[in-house]
Amino acid sequence: MKNRKKFNEINVIPFIDIMLVLLVMVLTTATFIKQGIIPVDLPKAQESDKKDNKKEVHITVTKDGKLFLEKTELSAKALEERLKKIDKEQTVVLSSDKKAVFQDFVTVMDILKRLKHEQLYIVTKD
Repeated sequence: MKNRKKFNEINVIPFIDIMLVLLVMVLTTATFIKQGIIPVDLPKAQESDKKDNKKEVHITVTKDGKLFLEKTELSAKALEERLKKIDKEQTVVLSSDKKAVFQDFVTVMDILKRLKHEQLYIVTKD
């Protein structure tokens, strides 16, 4: 008869490693998801208090690495200077060509993060 070894415990370290990797992936992708947007066809009123509707700011990254704020081409430094003048609560819409170098996208994201712009939408195509 061979000596058989009993298993009294389970090694959970590999399971924890996998769960941490999954958690990092979820947290990373969750920052790029729009939440709370429900399409609603609102009725019109004759009398209303018009609040200061903040216009969205559009930033575009082309496949050639050019950066545009609205329709004005800017360098990364000039883009940062222009964004400093914009209210932090204003919505920023970022569109990046799928063939653009990822570093150009990251440069814009770094600028927005450094300036604490948190109302960010990244435009994608279905």
